[in-house]
This record gives sequence, C-alpha cells and structure tokens, in this order.
Amino acid sequence: MRLASTNATVQRIWTVHLRPQTGGPALTCPRCAHSPLLPAASARSAALTHLARHARADALPGHLRTCQCRTRGCHWHPRHRGCAGPVLLALTCDRSGRAWRLADACAACAAAMSRTAVVPPTLLGTGHTQPTASTSRPARTAPAFGPAEQQRVREMLTYLATALPRFSSPAARLLALQCALRADHHGQIRLPHGFLRGMRIHGRTEPWLELEHAGWLHRSRRRCSPVQAQVLDAAVLHQAPGRTARIRAAQWALRPTPLTVSSALPCALRLTALVLAAHSSAEAGEGGLDALTRQCGQPPPQLEDLLHQLVRARLVTAWRHHHDSGEVRWELPAHSSPSKDAPTRPTREGGAVARGPGQHPPAAAFSTPQALTGVPRVSTTGERR
Repeated sequence: MRLASTNATVQRIWTVHLRPQTGGPALTCPRCAHSPLLPAASARSAALTHLARHARADALPGHLRTCQCRTRGCHWHPRHRGCAGPVLLALTCDRSGRAWRLADACAACAAAMSRTAVVPPTLLGTGHTQPTASTSRPARTAPAFGPAEQQRVREMLTYLATALPRFSSPAARLLALQCALRADHHGQIRLPHGFLRGMRIHGRTEPWLELEHAGWLHRSRRRCSPVQAQVLDAAVLHQAPGRTARIRAAQWALRPTPLTVSSALPCALRLTALVLAAHSSAEAGEGGLDALTRQCGQPPPQLEDLLHQLVRARLVTAWRHHHDSGEVRWELPAHSSPSKDAPTRPTREGGAVARGPGQHPPAAAFSTPQALTGVPRVSTTGERR
C-alpha cells in the first residue's frame, strides 16, 4: 500500500512553453520559477533538454509507472479500446511548436496521440558509464552486428524525426544520425575526410549548414581533417549505451542488414533503405506510414516513389500500403544486393504493390503482420516550420 501511495504522489507529466519575447523566446515551466530567455535557434533543443532533466529527476521503477493520460480523462487522444502495452515516455508538441509535453503513456495511448513521438530510454540515461564484463573483452573478439545495433539505430531515427526540422534533407538526417551515435560524452565529434567520402558527402556544405541553422550542432574545424563539430542537442549527450556500442550501431547504419545498400545511391534512397532495414526482420518488415514519412523526411507520394525505386534496384521484393490500418509492409529478397533498374509490375488489391521481375511472393505473405521489437510505432510529427 505504501508503494501505491508513492506512485500516486509522483506526477509523471512535464510541460514547458516557449513564449515569444523581445529578446528571444522565454522558456516557462510550471515546476520551475525562472523563465530564461533563449536564442531562437536553440529554443527547441533547450525545451527538450529541460523536459529530459525533469524525467531523470523524477525517475520511477517500471512497475510503478502508469499511463498518465487516464488522470486527464484521456483527452490527449481520440477514443480507443483502452490502455494496453508497456508504459513509455511520450513527447508531444502542439501545432505551433511552442508547447511541449513529456509524459508516461501506454503504447496504445501513445499510438493514438497526434504529433507525438516515443522517447527511447537510452536517451534518458545518467551519462555515467557503468563498468561491465564486456569492457575486459580482448580486442578483435567483437560479435557480429545484431538486433542491438538495429534497435539503437531505430530509436535514434525515431528521436531525430522529432528533434530535427521537418524540412531536413536526407543527407542532413544521415549526417545527424552518424554524429549522434559517434559523439563522445561531451558532444564532440571528429569525422575524417575519408569517412565523409565514404558517405558521399565530402565537400558538401549543405548538410552541415542545415544542422547548424537548426541549432543542432556547430562546426569548430571545417577545412582541416578531421572535421570537428560540437553536438548542441543535450538529449543526445545522455545516452545510456557506451560509446563503443553506439559506434557499432553507427557502423551498422552504414551497411544495414538484411539490406545491402550501395553508397553510390542517392541519399534519399539510402535513408529510405536504412529506415526499412531498421524496421525489418530477416525477410520482411512493417511500419506505420506516418512514422516512415517522418523518419525519411518525405511526404507519402515521394516515399511511395522511393519504395518503387528500391524495388527496381532489387533491394525490396514487394511492398504494400494497407490504407485501412495505415501500415506499410514489405518483403526483402533472400540476399539483398543493389543492381541496375528493373521494370516494376504495380498492382492494386487493397493497396499499392510493387514487385520486381520474376518476383512472385506467396499469397499469404502479407496476411500476418510481422512482429517488431523495440520502440512502438507512433506518430512522429514535430514542430511545423
């Protein structure tokens, strides 16, 4: 009974507002007395950092956390069948991007909320590296990439879909993903020119300028090798996995399995293939159309065109958009490898289907949804610009 009373006294709802002022937007929090003025470029990052600080200070064990929208009469979302699934941290912003709310919500309620993204627990770590038995592992005995790296990339893509502006280009999103996973505990990143050549963004200033304009990072050394930058998003600095584990996830993002993506492909295709790989199992995958469009930074028509191009490149065998549920499901070949463009054969039977030449998936291929692990799929719409 004492534990239940403790859970009732701790309200796991935090809200901040960005109110326009003459010297810049002021951050107001009902739980804090001061309202500091912020530069307009870093106001959103400061709001997310403030919410993360409250969430870490009011931490609760998982068995004591409850869905907070029930205390508000479930007015945060349309009616559905009721609470279900694990309790997650849901980040929501209003249409203007000036009010941000972080609260505990079950997976069912978080999926029903609009303009909401799930905050991965790895982004709310304490920032202190805990010694484990793996630190004493000899060199050159690292295991092959597996679900752990895939989950970390999926969580970071989900977070960046909210942290970055909606108009961020695919090249900027790929660069931000590598910077977020490779940054040290001070937020500093060093990328050699050879690494940037491998990503096909060496000599391109547009992705860096986009991230700097959004207030997400700042380059300290531009023309020297390696390129040095400071990540300004404080939420990225408190990731629970160690830097070695995050670098492994960054390496997996460069060659995501089960897809084999060529670095010669355009950035939009590479990002789309990476998002599909992050939500795929060995032979198939699925994801909500809204979540995929947010993570790829593409509206639905452009995303469907990119999926058709992946079919022509034989990276995807078939895909289908279920209009009733809003789910997009796809099949992967046994050994994904990029190839020249091949003709497609679109059909429509309850949704758009694209197939490569000679590829005839069984009729039951899309009858059962594929189970995914990790962060549940929710709407990830962020601030409107």
